Order: sequence, then structure tokens, then C-alpha cells
Amino acid sequence: MTPLTAAQIAERVRGEVLGDGSTRLTGFAAADSAQAGDLTFADTQEHFAAAEQSAAAAILVPSGFSSTRKVLIRVPNARVAMARLLPSFFPPDQFPQGIHPSANIDPSAQVDATAHIGPNCMIGARVQIGPRSVLLGGNHIGRDSRLGEDVCLFPNVVLYHRTIIGHRVVIHAGTVIGSDGYGYVFDEGRHRKVLQVGHVIIHDDVEIGANAAIDRGALGATVIGAGTKIDNLVHVAHNVVMGRHCLVMGQVGFAGSTQLGDYVIIASQSGIAGHLKLGQQAIIGAKSGVMRDIPDGGRVLGIPAMPDKQAKRQMIAVQQLPEMIHRLRDLEKQVSELAAKWGSPPQAPQ
Repeated sequence: MTPLTAAQIAERVRGEVLGDGSTRLTGFAAADSAQAGDLTFADTQEHFAAAEQSAAAAILVPSGFSSTRKVLIRVPNARVAMARLLPSFFPPDQFPQGIHPSANIDPSAQVDATAHIGPNCMIGARVQIGPRSVLLGGNHIGRDSRLGEDVCLFPNVVLYHRTIIGHRVVIHAGTVIGSDGYGYVFDEGRHRKVLQVGHVIIHDDVEIGANAAIDRGALGATVIGAGTKIDNLVHVAHNVVMGRHCLVMGQVGFAGSTQLGDYVIIASQSGIAGHLKLGQQAIIGAKSGVMRDIPDGGRVLGIPAMPDKQAKRQMIAVQQLPEMIHRLRDLEKQVSELAAKWGSPPQAPQ
């Protein structure tokens, strides 16, 4: 990359420079690995002390920090500024437009001339792939699927038929979109499959991690709202509808037909039962088992999930149980000794 001055970087993040604004910055690194010419960041006193001792030329900091040893770029939020700056120091890979000779593309498919189709991709009938979209290799795109602009599918992502992908969607390696939902009925002594004839709709600016599975709807659509971010190893069952800008962390599982409002956060290894409604801005703590609807702004934790304050009180009580058991045994022993000394207490009249 072309080196940037501290002043240029401050302008990009609407910050102010404390020190020499002409200082040239050639990289971005954590304090413990920063080299001469690097920019680093700090948002706590502990991190700032380490950054001042590092070889970095400048430090990205929130308000309230000052230094006589380093150039500072002061911003409202150092982590937000870092996220905005990293693409300047680590620009994303660029892929040439065109189709690899090993790709298998149905004649009825429409692939924009600016798209990149990597090796061993299979693109089915009537598929539409938009401008600047990238299929990195080994991707299977089922019939009648549509991909918008600037979509990136990492290797071995599979889209079953009729999947609809919006603009600027990123799906990481090994994820499967549109596989059969888990639908069976018990009929004459066996489990009869209920055909899953729906599809999946993924709106703009969604990112989905590696080895996730999003099942198509049984009849309608499974929907992922705009701006939602899904971590690795997440399972989304048929007809789940997620709102906008939700955060779903690793190893979360959803049963079918659950609905999420906007800005819902679900922490790792939680399980969400089917046909529930999680309200706007609900927060589900890690390893929770959600079996009831959650209201707007609700915070729950535990198995079964309950309001987080109640769950924490119960956790504290459980931690005290061993001591309480010892005390109870001591009391029982004292009662037995008193009974032996003074005789059995009189019985209450019947």
C-alpha cells in the first residue's frame, strides 16, 4: 500500500492528530507485534501502556489519552476507527473477471461479464449472477438461483435451487444454503418425509461463516435479514425468519419457524426452540436453551432460559450449595446430640 501520513488517517476517521501529522504510517499491527512505521490502537490504560512501549510510530486512541512519546490519533471510538482503517492497510483480494475453463455453466444461466467464476464451479439452469460477484471454486449453484452485486462465495459453498442472495453478501467455505428442512410425519409405523418445497432468501450485507447450514422453507421461505452476521457452525432450520442486523454466534441452532426481530444478539452454543418470537434487540446469553417467546429488549440466560438477573441469582445460589450442605449437616448433628442429651422433644398433639 502507499504509505499514509497520520494527518491523512485522522481525516479518514474524523479524528485529530496529537503530535507530528506528517509521520508516515506503512502498516497496522497489535502493540506486541508492531514494527517501526506501524499504527497500533489502544482503548484501555493497559493497552495504551503497552502501545507506548512498542515500536509503533502512532497510536489510535479514544479521547482522554495523551503521550509525549508517540503520535496519537484521537477518535471517538478506537475499535470502530480500526475497523474502518484496516481495509486501507489490508485491501481485499481482487479477482479477474472471467470464467475458469473447468467451470460447468448451463447455457440458460446469466453470468455478468464482470463476475469471477473460479475452477470447478457448477452453475445450474436459469441462474443469474450479478456484477463483480466472485465464486472462488468448487461452488454449486442450483437452478433458478439469483446472486446480486458484489457477492463472494468462498470455496465449496453450495446453494440449492431457487436461493436468492442480495448484494454484498459474503458466505464462507463449506456453508450450505437451501438444504432440506427436517420435516417428517409418523405414518403407518414409519417416518414419512414431508417434502421441503420452499427456498432461502438472504438480504443485502449479510455475512455467513464457515460450515453453517441454512435450510430452505417447507412451503415458504427461510429469510435472513439485511446486515445480519452469522458465525461458523450455525444451523438455521426451515422457515426461520431473522430480522435486520442480528448477530448469531458460533454453534447456535434454531428449530423451525422461529422469528427474530431486528438487532437480536444470540451468544454461542445456544439452542432456540421452534415457533418462537424473539423481540427487537433481545439478547440471549451463551449456552442458553430458549423455550419461550422473548419480549422486545429482553435479556435471558440459562437452561431453560430465564431473565438474566434471575438466572445469575440462581447460579450464585448453586455455588453456595456445598457450604450450605455442610452447615445443614452440622445442624443435624447438633440436633441429634441435643436430642440424645435431653430426650426426644414432645410430640405435637394429633
